[in-house]
Amino acid sequence: MNFVARLKKDLTGDAGARFVFVNNFEVERSWAVGEPKLPGAGISFAGATVNRMEEMGALLAGEGDLVVLKAPMDAAFAGYLARIGAADGTTLIAEHNDPDAMVTEDALNSPELLGRLRELADGNTYLMPLGISASEEALAKESGLPLAGSTAQICKAVNGKVFSRGLVDALGLRQVPGRVVHTVGELRDALTAQLALGGRVVVKESLGVSGRGMVVVEDERGANRLLRLIERRGADAPANLVVESWIEHAQDLNYQFVVSRTGGVRFETVKAAVLKNGVHQGHRFPVELPPVAARELAEAVEKIGKALHEEGFFGMVGVDAMLAADGTLYPCLEINARFNMSTYQSRIAEKFIPDGRHAIAATFSLKLQREHTFAEVEAALGDLFFTGAGDTGVLVNNFATLNAANTGEGSFHGRLYAICVGDSPEEALAVRTEAERRLAAMAGEDA
Repeated sequence: MNFVARLKKDLTGDAGARFVFVNNFEVERSWAVGEPKLPGAGISFAGATVNRMEEMGALLAGEGDLVVLKAPMDAAFAGYLARIGAADGTTLIAEHNDPDAMVTEDALNSPELLGRLRELADGNTYLMPLGISASEEALAKESGLPLAGSTAQICKAVNGKVFSRGLVDALGLRQVPGRVVHTVGELRDALTAQLALGGRVVVKESLGVSGRGMVVVEDERGANRLLRLIERRGADAPANLVVESWIEHAQDLNYQFVVSRTGGVRFETVKAAVLKNGVHQGHRFPVELPPVAARELAEAVEKIGKALHEEGFFGMVGVDAMLAADGTLYPCLEINARFNMSTYQSRIAEKFIPDGRHAIAATFSLKLQREHTFAEVEAALGDLFFTGAGDTGVLVNNFATLNAANTGEGSFHGRLYAICVGDSPEEALAVRTEAERRLAAMAGEDA
């Protein structure tokens, strides 16, 4: 079975079930409503751009599946995906598109789309969101389509970093030195204790996302600056923070597994962050871990998966981990019990990256002066443009985010998501580096 069929079997009991993918990226924004925030840690990339990441679902859906989108796909991009055989599902478009709203919210405000979803209810069709919040539960109720996952309450609970840290302790897994802070009054002692161990300290909101909702404290001066801001709330004010030592020169890992409806745990993949001159380049795969670390990771998957099922959760799980410079594995920094970027690359990897090939999942950030067409992207990439199985080069897996932030009022920041494929890790990185140079030239930048 391919990835999607395996997922259907795990979550519904039927590999032939039909999924309606609702790719509500940064569902944490919904879970975090009303939760305490760190001062100055809530700055986000343009919501309009993040919300158009939902287009990635088009490359995840299998034959017979559907994908809800905020707007129709660019015709040239859709043609490209069809040409290389990367998109097998059907798209459904929300007729109400608020650029600053997640796709689920658009769907709830689109009567025609809701009517189409109701027509799909046949007892074997399920809503498959990236993550489940109250909005996805409302969409299930309005459409009559059951969710292929746990309740919003359970999903929010197990996605918190405070929960992750407590679970790691309970399971006896290796833990990054640190502690949980429940109230503002506890933060000063926690920072003092961690700084005394030497090195930097990171303070994280329980439901922060995408590197936001966290503050890195370099020294006592930085700690006092943060404390001055947050202690204004009063010592008894809720905090729900994790305070941890920063592990220097560690290899960032992300691994993915599935917890089935019946409690089975199935490992999928592990990926490693790629840095070049200290700059994040994306995530590479496949990854070969040292034998001891590989064994410890496999054990962690089983323990974490079973514990999550005991909490009532079933579904896709992504876990952030670290491999220290001395080979020590920290198997769980945080649990993301939802789809993650690796999920959206799964069918691409199965189809286009066979054994012996290597890839880097990359994000190209560009400062643009105007909108750019997909034809311009293809022309800019030139001989690096991925054309099908067995090819090396750049496979674009999201185009909508490139122009999503354009308001027509001057320059804007765009993103292009792609998989850079090569015959070795070095070649995949070289493809990514050259692609960045060419795309920057298209935008009129110096790479």
